Amino acid sequence: MTTRSLFLPDALYAYMQAVGVRETPVLAALRETTAALPQAHYQIAPEEGQILAFLVELTGARRILDIGTFTGYSALVMAAAAGPDGRVESFDVSEDFTAIARQAWAAAGVEARIGLTLGPAADSLDRLIAAGGAGAHDLAFIDADKERYDRYYEQALILLRPGGLICVDNTLWRGRVADPEDRRAKTESFRAFNARLHGDDRVSLALLPVGDGLTLARKRDNV
Repeated sequence: MTTRSLFLPDALYAYMQAVGVRETPVLAALRETTAALPQAHYQIAPEEGQILAFLVELTGARRILDIGTFTGYSALVMAAAAGPDGRVESFDVSEDFTAIARQAWAAAGVEARIGLTLGPAADSLDRLIAAGGAGAHDLAFIDADKERYDRYYEQALILLRPGGLICVDNTLWRGRVADPEDRRAKTESFRAFNARLHGDDRVSLALLPVGDGLTLARKRDNV
């Protein structure tokens, strides 16, 4: 829900971008194309994409769930990091946005590693569970409709192997979660979601002030 990390001063953010982010020409071009859309703020920040790629490499993830495709940046960085034997299953409802994604994936040479399913992600994930996908995945990135985060999180826990990693975007919600005067429905839903994860002993937890807040939840080995 943001194209940059919100919690850094501009000068420090620019420095971090200059020395800490490696972005391929295809990814940079995809960000430029996406910036022309009215919904450009749905794009993840490049530094968040780099963290996702780093986590894929660090964990050796090969079976990946991308819940919320938009124009395909997250799927692209994770498919590239997973290598030729990796597979990303990406879910979205928009044919228009994902048409941009398909073009970028083809330009990057990773289109064969990404499966795109159009339709409500929760229904698609239920079908994946019913088809025997439980415990067969290594990493999930959740960045879709915020009202269904609880459901996506529970589905991801089922679909991930023990030790698998869930990455959840927007969990600091532009800082509104820390404003006691903000009682809007989405703000309250994020407060409840964050509190729930904080108390969930099925996972190890870290919340990073990257992008609009990135929560990492590792499924514990005994779950």
